[in-house]
Amino acid sequence: MQVNKSSRHSKITGNFSENLILYWLSKYNFECANVDHTGIDIIAKNPHTNELMGISVKSRSRKEGTEGTYLGISNDNFKKVENACKSFNCVPYFALVVDEADKIYCFILSMEKLLKMSPKGKRVCAWKMGKKHIQNYYKDSEIKIFEFNYKTHSWW
Repeated sequence: MQVNKSSRHSKITGNFSENLILYWLSKYNFECANVDHTGIDIIAKNPHTNELMGISVKSRSRKEGTEGTYLGISNDNFKKVENACKSFNCVPYFALVVDEADKIYCFILSMEKLLKMSPKGKRVCAWKMGKKHIQNYYKDSEIKIFEFNYKTHSWW
């Protein structure tokens, strides 16, 4: 089905993704809150490690035919996350949410792990979304993953 997105779809995608990550963390006993701070979107207390996490949520909604396209994170984001986490005494994390075709992928990993796997390029850090890369993410215990498969059965 051909999808034409609204003019505010990027903003709505970002809000949805932040709330989806917040919901999932809360569902699994993380004490967490949305924060309106430059660099991070969520602060969460990990009940398994007692680590206080400062999470920056990055999201993309892919058009048909662009599945597998990397998620680019501007290099200037990393310093902002680092500074926010210093202010709140938390460990920098990223949550990456990608909606493509009939699936929404959600990855949560430390900033350190992200930069180790996807070093900064000239302007961006590229989180690869090819099938081979996703299969490798599933095997990595340092990357927390959940996903949704969906199908639109009837629409205008």
